[in-house]
Amino acid sequence: MKYNSLIIIPTYNEAENIEAVIKKVIDLEDKNDILVIDDNSPDGTAKIVKDLNNEKIFIIERESKKGLGSAYVEGFSWSLKNNYQKIIQMDADLSHDPKEISPMLNLLESNDLVIGSRYEGGLRVINWPIRRLYISYFANIYARIITGVPVKDLTAGFKAWTKDALERINFHECSSQGLSLIHI
Repeated sequence: MKYNSLIIIPTYNEAENIEAVIKKVIDLEDKNDILVIDDNSPDGTAKIVKDLNNEKIFIIERESKKGLGSAYVEGFSWSLKNNYQKIIQMDADLSHDPKEISPMLNLLESNDLVIGSRYEGGLRVINWPIRRLYISYFANIYARIITGVPVKDLTAGFKAWTKDALERINFHECSSQGLSLIHI
């Protein structure tokens, strides 16, 4: 560990985007390490990450496609084991803007969890087909109605956590292989 904040980026077939995402994170003035968790991408994503040869970048190469949920669980465990104080999870497909990392880290000074919503203050979605946008948007409306939770983007994959928050929840019991909601 070089810095006290870690950006976790799960990957499967992200060769097209991974270098750009990593470079955008590294170009930030924040001092962040990056952990890529690759599910044996046949497109060579892991090789691209390793070829970047940067001391701020760590990679866990898994032997098979185990899913997004288990990648985050593994990343959270790794972050706690390595004593990171602030942890951000984000997608590798450029749908999450790395420029939002700094504000999210700042918000962790007074919050245990920060959710980077694609819908707060207007629509903020990058590189999504219209079908995916509609599914996400209407799924979130449905989930808000059913659960009563006032969060506009319950499916957000762009989250910032404090170490203390992760230590208080039992994320190891998460059994989802895809998107999951973790109850706090």
